[in-house]
Amino acid sequence: MDTAAEWLEWDERRAREWLAVPRDGDDKYSRGVLGVITGSHDYPGAAVLGVEAAMRAGVGMVRYTGPSAVRHLVMARRPEVVGVGGRVQAWLIGSGMTTARRTLILGGELDQAMAEGVPTVLDAGALDLVHEARGAVVLTPHYRELATLLMETARRAGHGAVKVSAEHGGPPHVDQIAAQPALWAGRAAQQLGATVLLKGAVTYIAHPDGARFTVSGAPSWLATAGTGDVLGGILGALLATRHRTIAQDPDAVAPIAATAALLHALAARRASQGGPITALDVAEAVPATVAALLSGK
Repeated sequence: MDTAAEWLEWDERRAREWLAVPRDGDDKYSRGVLGVITGSHDYPGAAVLGVEAAMRAGVGMVRYTGPSAVRHLVMARRPEVVGVGGRVQAWLIGSGMTTARRTLILGGELDQAMAEGVPTVLDAGALDLVHEARGAVVLTPHYRELATLLMETARRAGHGAVKVSAEHGGPPHVDQIAAQPALWAGRAAQQLGATVLLKGAVTYIAHPDGARFTVSGAPSWLATAGTGDVLGGILGALLATRHRTIAQDPDAVAPIAATAALLHALAARRASQGGPITALDVAEAVPATVAALLSGK
């Protein structure tokens, strides 16, 4: 299973079908509201970047309810962000956070978000919450984060119960995942019961029920700090704008995740033009990239 032949390269024609275009009667609520709990004292920029990308990817509203000190930075950059809780259609959680530094107050907010049952992106310091979430989940790890998550899952369950790593006698090491990312993305999705978006030069998107997509073609300049946070914002926005579709078909999270990864890669290419880029450059290129995708140009 999870051989190269079973993976479909996601392209612009397929992605176009998953972009939500506002109708005349839409308002900010019907277009989708994304809840965001990201950033920390150590990494406040992750929240700023994720929110920036989400706002530029077509969501109707962002509610940021992360750490209060970070909230001031987010709203200084994006004053249209709402800084109080309320109903959301999707969550983006964990970018710029670490599991070791989560406070009791923050932990309570995360538990409440996990219990809402809406589509959720779990990144970085919230990947371990996959076992708590009630709605459709997309995990966005890089190789090391996936190795850590599978190690922690194995520790909780006991090595004898870890189906994902039976051939290797234990959870995979980072070098094993790097050597066979398609294999481990697929196995992790099946074990964890969540869509896994494994980041890398080629991004692998695996759904637990079998959908397998790849996204490639991003410029190598994309390997720079903060671009993963931008991807999280794009993905959260697309989940929120497509919340009605997901409610009818939870499996839709996989093609939506692939669309987010492709939009991220195309925006990076547009921003780079062959030269260096920053994460904020990628976020700022998203609207023009969406327009180009929709027009087929």
